[in-house]
Amino acid sequence: MSEDQEAARAAAKRINLQEKANNFMRQYRDPNSRELKKLSANQFMEVWSHYDKDGNGYIEGTELDGFLREFVSSAISSEVSPEAVSDAMLVELMKCFMEAYDDNEDGKIDIRELAHLLPMEENFLLLFRFDNPLESSVEFMKIWREYDTDGSGYIEADELKNFLRDLLKEAKKMNDVSEDKLIEYTDTMLQVFDSNHDGKLQLSEMAKLLPVKENFLCRQVFKYGDEVSHRFLKDRHAKGATRLTKEDIERVFALYDRDNNGTIENEELRGFLKDLLELVKKDYDAQDLHDFEETIMRGVDYNEDGKINKKELTMILLALAKHNTDEA
Repeated sequence: MSEDQEAARAAAKRINLQEKANNFMRQYRDPNSRELKKLSANQFMEVWSHYDKDGNGYIEGTELDGFLREFVSSAISSEVSPEAVSDAMLVELMKCFMEAYDDNEDGKIDIRELAHLLPMEENFLLLFRFDNPLESSVEFMKIWREYDTDGSGYIEADELKNFLRDLLKEAKKMNDVSEDKLIEYTDTMLQVFDSNHDGKLQLSEMAKLLPVKENFLCRQVFKYGDEVSHRFLKDRHAKGATRLTKEDIERVFALYDRDNNGTIENEELRGFLKDLLELVKKDYDAQDLHDFEETIMRGVDYNEDGKINKKELTMILLALAKHNTDEA
């Protein structure tokens, strides 16, 4: 290669780096049509990591402002800088954008919403399960038990790869995915969801990868503070007016008693306790769930059968609702 060619290549590289620095999204658009190119799993991760600067799992606040400015200006022309998007225009863009893509209406963009927005490899997009959320945490706990094959309390890289392989098989797309691609998907999913960077997924991290349609216990009547275990023990005999109805109790019991045998047990019980734990603890692992189970069952499982019947569930829910009423 001649000196002139090397100089030209170096200059082109500098221009590309400068353009990337000025507008990160521009590199992912076709230079002629300005349409977004189809992103690989690794490229999607690059975009996510660039805009989720604080690593909290959301693009929000100034991060969202910056993303929208660059997203819009990159679509117009290479000569248009993000600063060309005025504050007034940004407000209007924000409103339209969030109406279209903020599915849960929380005012920020999570990783699934971004995946819905950007064009990506079809197989990788399938792993976000947009159209197939789990019915309940009971189903989640059954999947957890199936793939935590060594019983370590974590989904490690090989176990996650097996899970993703089966997920794609279920979607009848496995023939399109090579082993190298599967490894790339596994590595990317670990980067996205392994928030404590220990190379494996704990319960709360896997729960973000494999979402449940709704945690019914998140509804207002069940919201409560941090000292959950102590309150169950303290308030289990308490009586008084609450906003909890008989229909609420029946619905919760039916939600977790999946086999309709009249008790909540095994994965049903752990699914119920996972939903309770999520109300007070953002990050939790299998040991947290085990400790939580021991404390709760010590407080309500009078017949010591390791299961929850409707009467015992009622005591738990009344304690939650009573505490919520007392704090209101």
